[in-house]
Amino acid sequence: MKIAVDAMGGDYAPEAVVEGACLASNDLDAHIILVGDRDKVSAELKKHKHGQNISVRHASEVVAMDESPTQAIRKKKDSSLKVSFDLVKSGEADAVVSAGNSGAAMAAGILLLRKIKGVDRPAIAVTVPTMKGPAVLLDVGGNVDCKPAHLLQFAVMGEVYARYVLKKARPAVGLLSNGEEEGKGNELTRETNILLKKAQLNYISYVEGRDIYKGDVDVVVTDGFVGNVVLKLSEGLVEAVVTMLKNEIMASVPSKIGYLLAKGAFKNLKKKIDYAEYGGAPLLGIEGVCIISHGRSTPKAMKNAIHRAYEFVKGDVNAHLSEEIERMSGLDKLGRENAAAGR
Repeated sequence: MKIAVDAMGGDYAPEAVVEGACLASNDLDAHIILVGDRDKVSAELKKHKHGQNISVRHASEVVAMDESPTQAIRKKKDSSLKVSFDLVKSGEADAVVSAGNSGAAMAAGILLLRKIKGVDRPAIAVTVPTMKGPAVLLDVGGNVDCKPAHLLQFAVMGEVYARYVLKKARPAVGLLSNGEEEGKGNELTRETNILLKKAQLNYISYVEGRDIYKGDVDVVVTDGFVGNVVLKLSEGLVEAVVTMLKNEIMASVPSKIGYLLAKGAFKNLKKKIDYAEYGGAPLLGIEGVCIISHGRSTPKAMKNAIHRAYEFVKGDVNAHLSEEIERMSGLDKLGRENAAAGR
């Protein structure tokens, strides 16, 4: 297996990316291709121990985080991001991992690798921690305006991902809404609810925001606007709680003593809620494997993102996605017809 890694993508590139790749190379039976400025990447490689399964592919340009995604892909032909995707397109790599411009990564996935047959809009699926293990939330930013047929496809893709990567035997699927009652939600959620009830999924109906982290639902489906707000709110809340907790601990001697006694518990909690533990988010629905990492990814986060790409390829997830999307094609058509008829 060969995994292309955008060595210049992310706030801490190339240092964190290269170190993460070296850590992953010691764990995986895969060849890692670091794509980026050869001199800079090679200089970083010399700082870390790694096996013979890492190589460097030169790319002279970098896609900035604030660049227009489509323009960046079309104009910067030799960017580390585009070259990484080109390697997958040509068959020289099986997957691509990037912590760079997520919009550009999504644009590259659609323009260069194309969509899986039957998929209208690829979705970014993020793994979130819950009280009962990891769950999947999608879409988290790829598609702001959605139709019921799109959310149905998200549900199918998320369910397959939960089964073959997160190893959930029979993933429970829920539709994010503002209440559990049938009459709740907006037009989009109500129509999607009807479609999902007819789908051959373990669908448990509406779930509220507070239910996401309980762990009773393995796949939480929503549109990209709401999903991105949920994701960013969750990240901000975790940072705020950690900061407030630190301030409280430092406020008095008894609090400091209590912290020392409970240090192990705090360490375990941090591990559970740290995004670095979950690597990156797959872009589901494209003909290829793309893992989008957090812009602030640390070496640990990059290592885990490469692991996630490895698991995705090894589990042949795209083949299973294609099968399930094809199986749901009848319901998908119904969703389109309802939308066209204004129902």
